Amino acid sequence: MSGPLIADPGAARDGGPDRQVVEVAVGVLVRGDGAFLLTSRPAGKAYAGYWEFPGGKLEAGETVEQALRRELHEEIGITIGAATPWKVELVDYPHALVRLHFCKVSAWSGELQMREAQTYSWEQLPVQVQPVLPGTVPVLDWFATERAHQGATHFIAAGAGS
Repeated sequence: MSGPLIADPGAARDGGPDRQVVEVAVGVLVRGDGAFLLTSRPAGKAYAGYWEFPGGKLEAGETVEQALRRELHEEIGITIGAATPWKVELVDYPHALVRLHFCKVSAWSGELQMREAQTYSWEQLPVQVQPVLPGTVPVLDWFATERAHQGATHFIAAGAGS
């Protein structure tokens, strides 16, 4: 495995080189038509307004699936069925070093409720919402490989990354 994905490489890192890895469970909800759910990061959080797959930090003693069940219920009001572990990606953000445990979810119950005043969008490749959180980009690439998608997976917001 190569090193972590570096988000905003020119920015200083909170906590310096010895900071702890934060374990995060991430739900990749996929509908029958292949569309996947992206949610915007709420105001007041790092990267507010950026689009990501929903999820959150593991609490002490939780498994990835337990954390995912809790977080998706707390954040978007649904109860998930089976969560299939998919891939793991280490992302070095300026505010945190996170290990993202991506799980595919194809069954859930309940209506989507954006409990943190975020917004959501069901997307296909290339995704139309922007900007996309750096840790979300590898997932779009994995979908592109799985789906034999050619071309861009997302659009770069004007001025982003410059």
